[in-house]
Amino acid sequence: MAYDVVEWPEEPLDPYSARVAQAFETVGPAVVHISAMQANGRGGTGSGVIFAPDGYLITNSHVVAKATKLSASLTDGRQFEARLIGDDPATDLAVLRLEATGLPHAQFGRSSRLRVGQLVVAIGNPLGFQATVTAGIVSALGRTLRSPSGRLIESVIQTDAPLNPGNSGGALVDGQGRVIGINTAMIGQAQGLCFAIGVDTVVDVTARLMRDGRVRRARLGIAGQTTMLDARLARRLHRDGGTAVMVSEAPTDGPAARAGVEKGDVILEFAGAKVFTVDDLHRLLTAEIAGSELEMTVIRRARIETLKVSPDLDD
Repeated sequence: MAYDVVEWPEEPLDPYSARVAQAFETVGPAVVHISAMQANGRGGTGSGVIFAPDGYLITNSHVVAKATKLSASLTDGRQFEARLIGDDPATDLAVLRLEATGLPHAQFGRSSRLRVGQLVVAIGNPLGFQATVTAGIVSALGRTLRSPSGRLIESVIQTDAPLNPGNSGGALVDGQGRVIGINTAMIGQAQGLCFAIGVDTVVDVTARLMRDGRVRRARLGIAGQTTMLDARLARRLHRDGGTAVMVSEAPTDGPAARAGVEKGDVILEFAGAKVFTVDDLHRLLTAEIAGSELEMTVIRRARIETLKVSPDLDD
């Protein structure tokens, strides 16, 4: 039995489909599948984005954590060994380098210019299916997300572009084919709640990792916990929030203890900013303030005292 084959004329894509297709055609070749093997024989996979033709790529820290052997596969079938250049668990980002040159690479955009409702495209390798594309919109901006290290990642992008295990470290792309985020997490019990680290953070952390192999931060040398203040005291101190940070440990060799900070002190302000939670302190402890003499206001035995503290640079 013979069948007639009808040649239909090629029709142009609708504007939405054209944007998604353009985003994939532009960035897809630069998105790689990462294989991470540990010394005990266990392995994991994820995604990464090549951002330089000489083989530098960005991925999530949790994708490469504890790996002793790393490799990456491109969409054209080529495979390369990968070397860890730098890792920052605090922002869940890591930089790898492939032993190759002339590779396809993506361009970074600006996450600070995103708008809620804007089209975004996620490109990665979910569940081992290479070069998979999903699309959605920016659902919210300015979210915070806790990294595997326990610190908060700032300026996180929330999207409804579906993600699955293996998408971690892949690209979140705008309609012009520019990377505006690195996909990092999803809420497993929900639908359409997915998160990406904004590319402005990615660019800053990547530069530090390529220069130093790590992101250095300042340290006070204390352990603390968020604690509730008495409501009347909070009103008297004109604090909108009813919490502060209580020092639970202050080893004598730490910069805070050398400045006179004691276990049991309640930190109200540091470096001119009010402190409500431990995360507030983490945000203030940037490498730039290390070595500077800064004021810390504490409550000690019902008295308010101001101390001069010089944070160290984290080792």
